[in-house]
Amino acid sequence: MAREKGKGFTPGRAKNLVGVAKVLAPALIPVVAPVAARAAALLGDRYDRFRASRLGVPVDQLTRYSGRGARLHARIAGFADALAQLGDAEPTYVRDTEKRLAQLLAAVRAAERMPASRRKAAHRAVSTDLDAMEADLLKRLGV
Repeated sequence: MAREKGKGFTPGRAKNLVGVAKVLAPALIPVVAPVAARAAALLGDRYDRFRASRLGVPVDQLTRYSGRGARLHARIAGFADALAQLGDAEPTYVRDTEKRLAQLLAAVRAAERMPASRRKAAHRAVSTDLDAMEADLLKRLGV
């Protein structure tokens, strides 16, 4: 079974392609490089917007929330912002809840350095606690 001439990738063809690339590369690189740089910047911007929307925060605040606990950190920050709306109406509740949020935030930060199974368990516990606190806050806000 002889191979048809002209088919397949041979050392001769590889040598010819390398020669063509050596001639074309100096002419194409100045044209392609700026386009590639713009495309990379656009992709980076879109990825940042995607991450920010998943966390529920503005893009300019994205750097504040990083790591595996980023969602919980953003959720705690959002809860603190909503809690500020109660302000003068229930100062004792606000003060106690802010203390608890500080504890939860510390737990999320500490969990970053834990092994995966312990980190996930800590994140679940914080999430469950936040669920209950959010339900209570919504009730107090009349929602």
